[in-house]
Amino acid sequence: MKQFILLIFSLFLFSCSTKKDVLYYQDIDTRDFVSIETINSHPRIQINDILNISTAALNPESVLPFSFNTGEGSSVQPRQVELLKLTGYLVNSEGEINFPQLGKIEVEGKTTQEIQEMLQEKLSVYIKNPTVNVRLLNFKFTIQGEIRQPGTYEIIEENMTLPQALGLAGDLTINGRRDNIMIYRQEGDQREVKRIDLTQSDWMNSDYFFIKPNDIIYIEPNNPKVKSAGFVGNVGTLLSVVSIIFSAVVLLAR
Repeated sequence: MKQFILLIFSLFLFSCSTKKDVLYYQDIDTRDFVSIETINSHPRIQINDILNISTAALNPESVLPFSFNTGEGSSVQPRQVELLKLTGYLVNSEGEINFPQLGKIEVEGKTTQEIQEMLQEKLSVYIKNPTVNVRLLNFKFTIQGEIRQPGTYEIIEENMTLPQALGLAGDLTINGRRDNIMIYRQEGDQREVKRIDLTQSDWMNSDYFFIKPNDIIYIEPNNPKVKSAGFVGNVGTLLSVVSIIFSAVVLLAR
């Protein structure tokens, strides 16, 4: 009986996690942070991206020949995104968009701010003091693994931090590893994999503080979760199994 109780106690210890494994940003009080402006927060445009481009000027009629859609880039609402995609500018396989009157313009690898400035310069030849607003319409990312609501998320914001993305998906489950978050990212022709330790805060000074379009975020299961796979699925099941075994032992000991 003593050996049986010791076994059960060991099983519970086996599945326990310490505060060191669970708490986020444990060194944040001693960390010096760089200015947010120094971090690359603006995504670079990729092939198959869809852009909403709106143009304005003091004389509205002067803009009409250069207008492809009428979406207000500064006030796009979530319910409007799907409609705007139908009239947006698709970045083709050559990394270009076909802009009215100006023809093909290369945008791959540029930020939306850089595209705005480039278009304003080109349009200023034909329009007095043009204002251009460029917005990325298909910013999406995927979260997999030990997260409460895994899936692919599509947002209309251009800047989203990693903690915000995790919060949008309901945060990690108690079985998720905080110290080894994998981020898979496509940068041009290069594929990158970065591992983030959420129990520390040094990554907040890196380019991975902000997520980028098409990022894949994977949350690994922790050791107790891996080792318990195939044995018991949760605490309720474990207690049921323990109760049955304990009852059987008591009956046999009589």
